Amino acid sequence: MTKNTILLFRLSLIIALILITYLTTTATDYSIAHKISDKLSHTLAFIGLSLLADFSFPVSKFGWQKICPLFFYGIMIECIQYFLPYRSFSLLDMLADALGIATYVIILPLLIYVPELKKRWQVL
Repeated sequence: MTKNTILLFRLSLIIALILITYLTTTATDYSIAHKISDKLSHTLAFIGLSLLADFSFPVSKFGWQKICPLFFYGIMIECIQYFLPYRSFSLLDMLADALGIATYVIILPLLIYVPELKKRWQVL
């Protein structure tokens, strides 16, 4: 992966974190999100965040140093929602977040077969 590609992934990760934080802390209903199951939305979001975090820092493997910050981000969202009158704290949401991270771990070996993503495992 080139340094520009890594920067693009890092920028995408930052934008995704800002967008997810905004969507999970506002009172506005988003019709797109309501068409998808809430738990499925959490799972898909954390699959995406896992991919972006992994590709943003390609020198290290997708291990605890990437998993823990992602999971704690999910916990942080739920803790913030606990204090918002229009949101609620949910252990099931945290479980869905963890499922998204675990799903990424499971599909990770398959990503080497995707031509554009295969570059992630090439030495800088």
